[in-house]
Amino acid sequence: MSGLAVMAIVPPLLGLALSLVAGALLLKLLPRWQFRQIAYEDAPQSHQGKTGTPTMGGICFAAALVPAWYFVGRDPVVAGLIFLIFASGAIGFVDDFLSIRRGKNLGLRARTKYLATALIAIAFLRVLSSSGAPVDVIGSFFGTPLMAPHWLWLLLGIVAITGTIHAVNLTDGLDGLATGVAIPPLVVLSLILAAEAFAGAHVGGALTVGLLAIGGCVGFLFYNRHPAKMFMGDTGSLLLGALLAGLAIAAGQMLLLIVICAVPVAETLSVIIQVTYFKATKGKRIFKMTPLHHHFELLGWPETRVTAAFWIASLIASAIGLALAV
Repeated sequence: MSGLAVMAIVPPLLGLALSLVAGALLLKLLPRWQFRQIAYEDAPQSHQGKTGTPTMGGICFAAALVPAWYFVGRDPVVAGLIFLIFASGAIGFVDDFLSIRRGKNLGLRARTKYLATALIAIAFLRVLSSSGAPVDVIGSFFGTPLMAPHWLWLLLGIVAITGTIHAVNLTDGLDGLATGVAIPPLVVLSLILAAEAFAGAHVGGALTVGLLAIGGCVGFLFYNRHPAKMFMGDTGSLLLGALLAGLAIAAGQMLLLIVICAVPVAETLSVIIQVTYFKATKGKRIFKMTPLHHHFELLGWPETRVTAAFWIASLIASAIGLALAV
């Protein structure tokens, strides 16, 4: 079996195993530590029954990525990715912890989270700039690289990271939704990195991160599928968003995030449109409730139907994105 074949098989299985083991341990420890979900007051009434479900399950993603630490001293790109991913997860952990301690969904202020993730994004992009890795590539169109001035690459990188982090955070609202939506983009980014590795680029470390993450997401779905035994919390959603954005930038595909992450983008736009229209019309709404998945719930769709539809939408969008990139 070739080295690339081993790289394609072993990391996802390892990430899967580590995520499953971490999830089994967390199901015992999180209730003992009183780390339980508190449903949003503004969420649909059906969500109130989710209160008390163990949260902070995003630690499973962190566990799945532990083997990537092997590359930290050898690959500055992976070192930057690990910093971006785990630092974002730490912000989410603090947010979850404060919410639990206060007894309601009132953790870190939104502006605090945006500022903290922006600072982490800047640090990651600086590491990438000094790593010797190709930068200033913002995407590709049918295999043709799209270049940008370095200042624009930095600016777009900050927007891509903070935007993706908080878009995935908004998407995390139904059992299995955010995790299942994230898997197709992770597969696309891993395929692009694999093609680059096959062509001789030194992206093996970043590819390993992507493959470990795919396994970790599948493992977490075992506990997060409907009816969820455990939620990822902001610990997981911020980590997952940083992971997607970091891999896209490492692969020179930050613009591709708009396509392959179409579902989180739509979730974010629904909130922006709703708030803007509400203020402009002094109380009128376009959607029954936002983010978008709640709109479909209030239309009478079962939670599992909404989740499945969004998974399929993510799969289609990711396939389109892959076709555009290569």
